[in-house]
Amino acid sequence: MKAIVTVIGRDRVGIIALVSQLLAARGVNVLDISQTVMQGYFTMIMLVDASACSENFADLAGELASEGEDHGLQIRIQREDIFNAMHRI
Repeated sequence: MKAIVTVIGRDRVGIIALVSQLLAARGVNVLDISQTVMQGYFTMIMLVDASACSENFADLAGELASEGEDHGLQIRIQREDIFNAMHRI
């Protein structure tokens, strides 16, 4: 199953590494990534494959959000189909 991960927070060294490590430790593969820094804020969107994830999706979402809060970031994950449905014009 594909999913969209979004990350927002104050820019600093190591954000991409942190999020990538969190995902890799759970068997989630990064398929595509886009990131930018806007006026000191880091923003990133990742397309990931969570089909080999070692835990259920709700637990994964909770852990990413919790880890994000611990590091001053907002980390969210949504299933790709739900993300697309919500952003369809």
